[in-house]
Amino acid sequence: MPSVTVRAPAKINLDLAVGPLRSDGFHDVATAYHAVSLYDEVIATESDGLVVSVSAGTGVPVEDVPQDPSNLAAAAAMALARHVGRAPDVALHITKGIPVAGGMAGGSADAAAALVACDALWGTALPRAEIAGLAAGLGSDVPFALLGGTAMGTGRGEVLAPVLARGTFQWVVALADGGLSTPAVYAECDRLRGETPVPEPRVGDALMAALRAGDADALGAALRNDLQEAACTLRPRLRQTLETGQEAGALGAIVSGSGPTVVFLARGPEHAIDIAVALSATGTCRAVKRAHGPVAGARVVGEA
Repeated sequence: MPSVTVRAPAKINLDLAVGPLRSDGFHDVATAYHAVSLYDEVIATESDGLVVSVSAGTGVPVEDVPQDPSNLAAAAAMALARHVGRAPDVALHITKGIPVAGGMAGGSADAAAALVACDALWGTALPRAEIAGLAAGLGSDVPFALLGGTAMGTGRGEVLAPVLARGTFQWVVALADGGLSTPAVYAECDRLRGETPVPEPRVGDALMAALRAGDADALGAALRNDLQEAACTLRPRLRQTLETGQEAGALGAIVSGSGPTVVFLARGPEHAIDIAVALSATGTCRAVKRAHGPVAGARVVGEA
């Protein structure tokens, strides 16, 4: 049967500023998204109905990933099918290389990949902007998984503006045991803030300047995540992981999104190996991966 294979990247939030709690229970954010070379792969094949299956990439457990219509990739296929007026007849097989519930938007990557794969498989040939509109309806991070590169996100993160980032940055990714619930981390952030007034979110000028200059030292110093303290409170072991990478000379260390994955900025590939070895030796995390960024968003990598 015809099939289309699409690869979509993980994301890091280089700066994640979280605004006050809104009346609808959400928060406005301002973030600098950065796509890195950890990928999920989605293979879309013709089928008599909607089917989802999942397999594990290296070091990524998938026991908690749904293999039914509640999977975000399935939701993406159904959204596209409704939009073009057809049945969502497709079998989606997902190979996970992005940590599950790790703050790197693996589910959003799967949704973006499914949109691109189904569009190609069904021959609907929608304009990229139209697919991006569907992506925004699926989740805050899905439009960025479609776009890739480095971008500013506002609103709930779904309103994107590309950011000029010179050069390539080297990252070490420390994977934790188990995941963290994004709503739970936001709730803990609100609890820790208490009655303290919270300003409207904005990305720091120093971080934007570092990206424009391609200055890894300056970028490391400018990394920020308003959810980090909440994630570390819910998972205290993350503090030890952060300290281990910093002691190994990382230029910057940050919890990725809502966690519990922690990422470290290295000077180059050899320095990244040194940091990875230090993290592995201490046993403060389940596994360690190396990645680089920025990389492209969801793209077709094979057709059969």
